[in-house]
Amino acid sequence: MDAHSRGRADDIDPADQWVLNPHTGNYELRLDHSAGESTGSAHTASSSALTATAEETGRRGESRTGSRESSGRRAAGSRGGATDTSRREVPGQRSHRGSQGGRGAAEPPASGRRKRKPQKSRKKKALLWTGGVMAFVVVGTSIGAYALYQKLNGNIDSIDVGDAGSKNVVSDGPMNILIIGTDKRTGKGNEGYGDKGSEGHADTNILFHVSEDRTNATAMSIPRDLVTDIPECETKQSDGTSTTIPGTPNERFNTSLGQHGRDPGCTMKTVENITGLKPDHFMMVDFNAVKELTTAVGGVEVCMAKPVDDPKSHLVLPQGKSTVQGEKALALLRTRDSFGNRSDLDRIKVQQQFLGSMIREMKSSDTLTNPKKLYKLADAATNALTVDSAIADAKKLMTLAQEISKVDTKNITFLTMPVIDNPAEPKPVTVVVDPTKGEQLFAMMRSDTSLTEVKQQEKAAKSKQAALLKGPKADPADVRVDVLNGGEISGAAGATVTWLQNEQGVLKSTNKANAPEKIKKTTLEYAPNQADQARALAEMMGLPATAMKKGTADAEGLEAMVLTLGADFKGAGQLITGPAKAPEGVEQASADKAVCAK
Repeated sequence: MDAHSRGRADDIDPADQWVLNPHTGNYELRLDHSAGESTGSAHTASSSALTATAEETGRRGESRTGSRESSGRRAAGSRGGATDTSRREVPGQRSHRGSQGGRGAAEPPASGRRKRKPQKSRKKKALLWTGGVMAFVVVGTSIGAYALYQKLNGNIDSIDVGDAGSKNVVSDGPMNILIIGTDKRTGKGNEGYGDKGSEGHADTNILFHVSEDRTNATAMSIPRDLVTDIPECETKQSDGTSTTIPGTPNERFNTSLGQHGRDPGCTMKTVENITGLKPDHFMMVDFNAVKELTTAVGGVEVCMAKPVDDPKSHLVLPQGKSTVQGEKALALLRTRDSFGNRSDLDRIKVQQQFLGSMIREMKSSDTLTNPKKLYKLADAATNALTVDSAIADAKKLMTLAQEISKVDTKNITFLTMPVIDNPAEPKPVTVVVDPTKGEQLFAMMRSDTSLTEVKQQEKAAKSKQAALLKGPKADPADVRVDVLNGGEISGAAGATVTWLQNEQGVLKSTNKANAPEKIKKTTLEYAPNQADQARALAEMMGLPATAMKKGTADAEGLEAMVLTLGADFKGAGQLITGPAKAPEGVEQASADKAVCAK
């Protein structure tokens, strides 16, 4: 199970050490394999993080470091005179102190007293969500429940990406996590997948955006064959020095990783360059991760709209439902010739369907209430992951998982970055970002607008935008506006005026340079008799209702409106906030609905 030969002691699987204590109804950890079973005491620690029968700790994410203590005293009631043995406090667990037998001893029930029934866990729901998040790790979208052994820290590989990510584990605002599935061929049985010896590319990529209020999330797949500009990026070397890798224009997105010495920080920079969304963290998995994680969960149910017999990937599946794991799961995620029009975009749909299915599997199965299964899953996941150094330990990953797990799966939306065929190619093989739909979607994500039926947020967004834009709009040629820069981008006012005049036809726009002071949010000041101009400009720039500052007196003569750009301004032509709904034609899928691959 453990590809790195870690997690075993004395040839005993740590997961097999968890046993049910009939006196407490809790799963407990037996660490002394040689001593006889205790009748009067249990040298164990109750697991509040793992089991559905555990006691509530009252604090989410509570974690303790492991330690050993040896009392040297005999345990009361132990058979054969066995001495009290060493015990380990496991992270995420609470110690039980009995009245006899020293630390960790559990008091047996009094004679004639009925055994206490196992308590129904109030954490079960939280654990289910945490496990659901684990599903994203498989080919890319988040993490899951890392309980317990301090040794899990040693499983996790990390890369220092410098300023490409965030130093904080959890953000107070929206969070963006970049999931990268690399096609690196290392590991048993992976040499035959082509491109032997490659350093790996950014083969499967998902930008997972979690809303500020944690009510919804958007998982946007980024095509590997997207042609874009790869920006300059700085990478950390093993000796601690840094190397700057020059940027290159018009390259496939998948070359942002592994090629020319680029690391995941370069991929993060590329995503930010395309979308205006800065990833806070990255998580990277390879072929082995897919095989090990799907095996650890006991397989994932998938559905085929027609029989599949693919000669390239060697995937053979009947029509209807099947369960895949290990090699077959990897074959499914790599198959492209058997789905849709045999493109990478259709393969992305299958990958999204697979992830949704795995989330549902984690919710409905006993994995999260079965200590052995959960341990194996946590061990496999941490062995499979490479993350940025800011989240490179089990406790931090657990904290991040708990934050993400607040999102209801019905409000997790899968979609693919809007693209069009590359116009520079006579016979298009690659794609480029759709200049209209792409920017609309990016603006929605930047403004944290939900793509799902989170009613309160959706209703508020629609009503505000509808009220803002209701009424006549002036012709662009009649819009008169002075633009000031109160944001962070140098030259923003001039760049905006150039865009307004050349792209939008607002010829009566004027650059007024810097504002008297910096402001956080963009504002548009206008007079009552300029409302039609304000509506027109708001639509062009995606101004939210909160940006509109209506005066009390009408404007006189050639008086212009005043647009002051704030820190929320991301660049000329980028909408300040997104529309209330996704662009038309952008396919969406919910994580809680089963779909058969076509």
